[in-house]
Amino acid sequence: MRIGVAGVGKLGEFHTNLLKQIAGESPDVEFSGVFDLNPERLQEIGKKYGVPCFSTLEELAASCDAAVIATTTSSHYAIAKQLLEAGLHLFIEKPITATLEEADELIGIEKAKGLTIQVGHIERFNPALLAVEPYIGEPMYIQAERLSGFSRRVTDVSVVLDLMIHDIDLVLSLIKSDIRSIAASGVKVFSNELDMATARIEFENGAIANVTASRLSRSKLRKMRFFSRNPKSYASLDFTSGKSEVFRLVPPDQLSSKNPIKNFATKKILEQFGEIQESLKDMALDYVSPDIPKVNALKVELEQFIDAIRAGRPAKVTSMEGRRALMVAGKITDEIRKNTADLD
Repeated sequence: MRIGVAGVGKLGEFHTNLLKQIAGESPDVEFSGVFDLNPERLQEIGKKYGVPCFSTLEELAASCDAAVIATTTSSHYAIAKQLLEAGLHLFIEKPITATLEEADELIGIEKAKGLTIQVGHIERFNPALLAVEPYIGEPMYIQAERLSGFSRRVTDVSVVLDLMIHDIDLVLSLIKSDIRSIAASGVKVFSNELDMATARIEFENGAIANVTASRLSRSKLRKMRFFSRNPKSYASLDFTSGKSEVFRLVPPDQLSSKNPIKNFATKKILEQFGEIQESLKDMALDYVSPDIPKVNALKVELEQFIDAIRAGRPAKVTSMEGRRALMVAGKITDEIRKNTADLD
């Protein structure tokens, strides 16, 4: 399988580096080369990683079976359409496109040609999330916060498509229900797009997600909290540090640890919740801090894309899932626009 990269900015360089590693580890994968509209940057990356440079998309398409699109969101549609029509499988960085109409056209081409599109919602592959997911049961309330500094690289899209869409995708993948309603607010500050936004998403099964994103923070923050049932539990997850904790109600014989020393330490942690232990009756409050494997989420994401093509199966994050996240992001933006005079 021959694979290349379209767009070698900061993120595209990460893809280039990792795909070259994957090609070196997999006899059936060949890294074909890179394309970018900036000739100086193109040559810089080609020289740095010792890979071929393509000056046109046509040259890239002719040399590849699959490609990664790591360009600005506004260019995703045109590049993806050309590469799909040339018969390439695609990994498209999030969001899939700028509009639903663009996404629908790409999905139509994907289906007609029997190709695979994977959307780069990398948090699905975050090892901290994968470690805590088996313990959180059925989330009924999710609180997500994602804060970062301002970047000129993404001024062509709002903070909803830049940052919040990560957590929108996670919420949609974890709550298995249709959306009932969305309420949202936000502001522009340093750009012509939304720089801060918050949304409340209510689902038909009664679940609620409160999602906040800002690119006006002096420090980075990426946290998510889950309040769940089956079993009843509370979990917190820090995507930046990789630390996760789960507190869940279980029968005493189902406690996660039988080690008396560990259970004593757990008891001390649980005492921080106050006198909750005395109100549990015949249940026990279990504490789990899952071990987080040291893996590169972006590399795992790319490997699963390649595996999906090999096996002829759907990608881990399909084009339809990317479309759904984009649709919800659009509804959030529409809600904010209705309540904010200066967004048009």
